[in-house]
Amino acid sequence: MLSCIVIDDEPLAVELLRKHIAKIYFLDLKGTFTDPFEARKMLEQESVDIVFLDIQMPDINGIEFSKIINKKNTAVIFTTAFSEYAVEGFNVDAIDYLLKPIEYDRFLKSVYKAKEYIDYINNQELQDGYIFVKSDYQMTKINLKDIIYIEGLDDYIKIYLPQKSILTLMTLKTISQKLPPKEFLRIHRSYIVPISKIENISKSKVKIAEKEIPIGISYSDSFFSVMDKKMN
Repeated sequence: MLSCIVIDDEPLAVELLRKHIAKIYFLDLKGTFTDPFEARKMLEQESVDIVFLDIQMPDINGIEFSKIINKKNTAVIFTTAFSEYAVEGFNVDAIDYLLKPIEYDRFLKSVYKAKEYIDYINNQELQDGYIFVKSDYQMTKINLKDIIYIEGLDDYIKIYLPQKSILTLMTLKTISQKLPPKEFLRIHRSYIVPISKIENISKSKVKIAEKEIPIGISYSDSFFSVMDKKMN
């Protein structure tokens, strides 16, 4: 799933985008905003994959607003009724530029372009052995080999590292999609563990760095199936 938000001061435009988004199975709409400053507060707390951003808005221009978005990890798609902004939109590294009224076919094409970009960035990070997460209002680089385990805390996760832990607004489901499945396993509704860090395994728990982590009943079969393959 790709998370997204809509920022547009026109309620009708927001509703149209909401309907378009609802038709695409891999989009998860996290919120809609007619006030860009409310959207900014949200983006300071939580990263999203795609921002659908209007250009003509009161108080702040969408082009200027886009400059505060970390576009390495977030794809910006501009939506506007004014074609003269197209060149300027691409100059700030937008993925695409949609002219209102936005037809669904054109919207879908733009979304797939954003998906290709995000998949490329995520794959590149995994090949290089790291991910970025938002913590304390900044993007923090985490080397995958340093992760001891990850704990889910409702809408937050805590990533345990050798000398510290990092708290970020993200779900275990979301972080699991960013991790290489051959190296990390979800063994409980509240825990993801790196296979290489497991020291001991019993019927109901694993031990990592003096921490005993439970194996959830619904995750038990898949976990032991993977571990059996590792041992055989």
